[in-house]
Amino acid sequence: MTLDWIHFTPGAALAGGALIGLASALYLLGNGRIAGIAGLVGEPLSALLRGRPLAVHATRLLFLLGLLLSPWLWQLAAELPARQAGTSTVGLVIAGLLVGFGSRLGNGCTSGHGVCGLSRLSGRSLVNVLVFMAAGFATVAVTRHLLG
Repeated sequence: MTLDWIHFTPGAALAGGALIGLASALYLLGNGRIAGIAGLVGEPLSALLRGRPLAVHATRLLFLLGLLLSPWLWQLAAELPARQAGTSTVGLVIAGLLVGFGSRLGNGCTSGHGVCGLSRLSGRSLVNVLVFMAAGFATVAVTRHLLG
């Protein structure tokens, strides 16, 4: 494996990471809640499916709206990177379902455990991060070296 030095952008990666950390910290300080995407999506979706009002989820919905609008805001400053999906639509759907299942099984997602949980020194989040990182490494090893 080699690093693509031409397309390596440590400044953009650092700025993006800092903005994610800042948004997570502001959300925690402002709402007393973790900015885990699984919870931010799951709670309003559950309310919608049960016919409950969404007004109590306004902050969550605004946070999600910010995530959805961010690519268009980015385009004001620079070109979006090319999208690449190394699989078919069916593969993407299966991957999405597996991620959703894993998020429910682990009681949170990568943003909740990886960004917010680790910064709070949560032991449960550390275990979750180690498990999903190991699963990711194993998946890459299998798909690139055993199946490829």
